[in-house]
Amino acid sequence: MTDLDQLTQSLARNLRRLRTERGLTLDALAARAGISRGMLIQIEQARTNPSVGTVVKVGDALGVSITTLLDFEQTPVVRLVPAGQAVRLWSTEAGSHGTLLAGTEAPGPLELWRWRLMPGEGHASDPHPPGTSELVHVTAGVLTLAVDGTDHPVPAGTSASFESHVPHGYRNDGTEPVEMTMAVSVPAAPR
Repeated sequence: MTDLDQLTQSLARNLRRLRTERGLTLDALAARAGISRGMLIQIEQARTNPSVGTVVKVGDALGVSITTLLDFEQTPVVRLVPAGQAVRLWSTEAGSHGTLLAGTEAPGPLELWRWRLMPGEGHASDPHPPGTSELVHVTAGVLTLAVDGTDHPVPAGTSASFESHVPHGYRNDGTEPVEMTMAVSVPAAPR
């Protein structure tokens, strides 16, 4: 089984379990996540490899992190994630990428990411649920952080925090790669 097959199977199993635990029908979860019922069925039957955006929407609707949706096994009290097990969730041919390093569920989903943005590239994000916050620390280059239509330059060595319930994105308008670490905290969904 390939890594992608394992991720697809884990996503299907975890989505079914979490939806059932919360007493949500396919229609209710689809409406809450803003995706089609058919897409949820395909994900639960491991017949598709959904986009990162779709997985984020499903996680937000369930009140869990991407880490929980893709988790291969039960989470121990202390969970070590070796570099080889970090999950690269998006990438471009030029070398930009976003890698989920670790995550937890208490008190709500909390994710730790490592990103690289190559010159001229960017990544846009849909608004997250109200109460979601992000922390970014740039270690190389100059990040252009766009939040609700306003650009903020974030040079290496600088950190930024913002509420991400509005349209936001990350761009590299410079000539050198941007390296950054990001934490995303999502409030727990009502059960």
